[in-house]
Amino acid sequence: MGGAHSKRSTTLKSHADPNTGFAWLRLVGATIVVIDHSAPLVHPERLTVFPESWRMSPGYLALMAFFAMSGYQISDSWERDPSWWRFSARRLLRILPPLLVVVLCTVFVIGPLCTMLTVPGYFSHPQTWDYLVGTSSLFFLQHALPGVFAGNPYPWSVNGSLWTLPMEFVGYVVVLLVGVLVAAGSSRLILFVLLAGLVLLDSHSRATFGYHGDAGSLFEIPVGSLVAFLVPFVLGMVMHTFRRNIPLRPWLACTLLGVWLAAHWTPLDRYLLAVMASYGAIVLAHHWPRRWEVDGRLVYGSYGMYIWAFPVQQLIILAGVDNQWWLMAMAVPAAYLCGVVSWCLVEEPTQRLRRHLKGRSVFDQPTVRFTPVAAPRAERRSFRPTAG
Repeated sequence: MGGAHSKRSTTLKSHADPNTGFAWLRLVGATIVVIDHSAPLVHPERLTVFPESWRMSPGYLALMAFFAMSGYQISDSWERDPSWWRFSARRLLRILPPLLVVVLCTVFVIGPLCTMLTVPGYFSHPQTWDYLVGTSSLFFLQHALPGVFAGNPYPWSVNGSLWTLPMEFVGYVVVLLVGVLVAAGSSRLILFVLLAGLVLLDSHSRATFGYHGDAGSLFEIPVGSLVAFLVPFVLGMVMHTFRRNIPLRPWLACTLLGVWLAAHWTPLDRYLLAVMASYGAIVLAHHWPRRWEVDGRLVYGSYGMYIWAFPVQQLIILAGVDNQWWLMAMAVPAAYLCGVVSWCLVEEPTQRLRRHLKGRSVFDQPTVRFTPVAAPRAERRSFRPTAG
């Protein structure tokens, strides 16, 4: 018994806090998205940096992992404080301030400097204000500003990365609704019913990295892609809710990766991709090496990096760079720097406002606190920038 306990303690000490693992993985994912966008921004006939015959996008895989990690971490946020209004306030404080900053900078700085119109013509154009209001409201995203980047190879969007944010927010609403239903007496098994329904819808809409599916749109959100991303999101919710019953085994994650690659050109691809990306990301976060723990300011900027990268890439192209490899080499560090600045000047200060969220909700219930597989220190950390 003593030997087994000693072995487990050694294993725990070798792993970082899972939130550190999640932060690193989000940063890696944001970098992959920047790299993947570099090809179509220079060669718009392409969808991804990989050859078309591969029928695979590293950016799409990264997004699947993003949504799974969000499902896991946001479920933890709800469980630690199941108050509908505090949960909602935390989510708004997390997603909106950085978005508003990038939208304002895009409209009032990048736009006037990069438009082919005159400055008065730019500001008098209704599309400018449609972009400001619609994109700031999240669910009415606009992609073009009048005359901005019109001479670039990809003139259709000034910030194409923002298209996933409304879907992320829908995931937050799903966590809230499920949490309220469970607090009101419903079984946690409702998650499996929800997951089954999403998989069925995904089978019909068949959205992929190059196709939004045939389910139409809700506001400006492509329903097919929304369903496709909600599948890993709910898988993340399931893995958190039933974490005491689901083993997190690296060997199993590697096996799933191999099975997905082997079945990639079969109809099973879409289902295995979601399972592999979800399970693999969450397992890796819980087994992140402790020696890779660094100052949080260096790794917590993934959200800022993600939402700033696309306009940064467009600006680099506007400056004369027309080679995708040079674009990658220049855009990754520039976008990373934007992410660090966003974290330090926008995200961390606004997230600290959450300490003012006090009081109890009628939905508050005693809960089992999050006990990470890899690092018990997570319960002693009062500030969780990636989830709570």
